[in-house]
Amino acid sequence: MITRRDTFLGAVALLYELAAANAQTRTPAGQSPAPNAPVFKLDLPNITMDDWEVTVSYVNYAPGRVGQPHHHAGFVLAYVLEGAIVTKISGQEERTYRTGEMFFEPPGSTHEVSNNASATEPARLLAMIFAKKGVALTTPGPA
Repeated sequence: MITRRDTFLGAVALLYELAAANAQTRTPAGQSPAPNAPVFKLDLPNITMDDWEVTVSYVNYAPGRVGQPHHHAGFVLAYVLEGAIVTKISGQEERTYRTGEMFFEPPGSTHEVSNNASATEPARLLAMIFAKKGVALTTPGPA
C-alpha cells in the first residue's frame, strides 16, 4: 500500500533527480558536481494529509508573461526547469528563481507575483500542488 508519505517522498525524489540532472549539465568541463548536494531544504508545515493528493504539472511562461495574484488549496513546491521566474509569496520578499532553483508556497498564502523574468525567452517550472482531493487547486485572488 502506498501511503501519502510515500507519495510525498517520491515527488521530492523526482525533484531531486531533476535537480541532479540539471547540475550535471551545468557543471563546467573537468569538474564534478558536489555529490548529493541539497537543492532545497525546508521544514514542512505541521498538517494532517488525510484525503490529500499531489498534482504535478508543468507551468509554461511565455516571454513577458505577467501572472495574476492567486492562491492554492494546499501547499506548493515548484522547481524551475527553464528560464527565470519572478515570484512573491505573501509575507516574503519578491525574488527571482532561475533554472535549477526551487520555491515553496505555504498553505494559506497568496502568490502575489508570478512573472517571467524575461521579455524575450520562455520560462517553465514543475509545480507540485499538495491539496485535499476534489478541491480547486488554483483560485484567483488572495487567500
